[in-house]
Amino acid sequence: MAAPTVTASLDASTYAPGEPMTLTVGYADPDTRPVTVTIVLTDADGNSSAPVRVTAVIDPLGVEVADDSGRAWTRVSDTGTTAVYRAVA
Repeated sequence: MAAPTVTASLDASTYAPGEPMTLTVGYADPDTRPVTVTIVLTDADGNSSAPVRVTAVIDPLGVEVADDSGRAWTRVSDTGTTAVYRAVA
């Protein structure tokens, strides 16, 4: 089993108090794979529906952000591989 990977970058190297900060986190887990389920309904007369497919990720990663200042980080977006957080300096 491979370990999850993560990268992180801030939108600046220094901030003045009160300035907005944006943190971008890239993450992946080689062991997490999507699963596709296909469903077809068939009635008693043998009539079948068109196939319907849905995809789910089994054991997805969770991203949490904290810093040593106790600052509140708010998640702006998360695609499942890239998460963006904001806080105030």
